[in-house]
Amino acid sequence: MRTTYRMRAGRFLGILAAGLIILGVAALLWAFGLPSVAVSVFVTLGGLIALAGLWILARPPKVAQLRDHDIDVRGVRTAWTDITEVGRVETTHGEAIVLRTKHADQPVLLPVSWLPPKQVGTLEAALRDKLNAAHGYTIWDGTAAEDNGSAE
Repeated sequence: MRTTYRMRAGRFLGILAAGLIILGVAALLWAFGLPSVAVSVFVTLGGLIALAGLWILARPPKVAQLRDHDIDVRGVRTAWTDITEVGRVETTHGEAIVLRTKHADQPVLLPVSWLPPKQVGTLEAALRDKLNAAHGYTIWDGTAAEDNGSAE
C-alpha cells in the first residue's frame, strides 16, 4: 500500500498570478494599439504560465510517499529498517520532520511548512506506525499477557 503526501497548494498561487499579470499586460498592449505580434506573444506566454499554474494547483508536487518497505521523501528513497527515529527539529527555514537513519550524517528532512496543516499530524502518526511495524514494535495497551503456566 502506498500513501502520498503532497505540498501545500497555496505555495504555488504565485505562478497563476504571474500568468494572469502577463495576460493583463497583453490586454494593455492591445488597448494601446501595439502590433498584434507583441500582443500575441504576451497572450501566448501568459496563457501558458496561467495553465501551468492551474495544473500545479490541481496536482501539487509529491513530498513524501510511504510504502510498505520504504519511504520516498523528495526523491530520496530509504528503507524503513534503515530509519532509527522520527522526530521534529528546528532548522534555519523553520520546523521540520526529521527521519534519522542508521547513518548519523544522513538524516532526511521534511519541512513542515511544505505540508497542509491538517496533514502534519497524520503524517507523523503514519511515520511512527510504519517505523514501529518495520522494527517489530507494538504499542503496549496496559494489559499483561495471559499466563500460560510456564516459568520464565
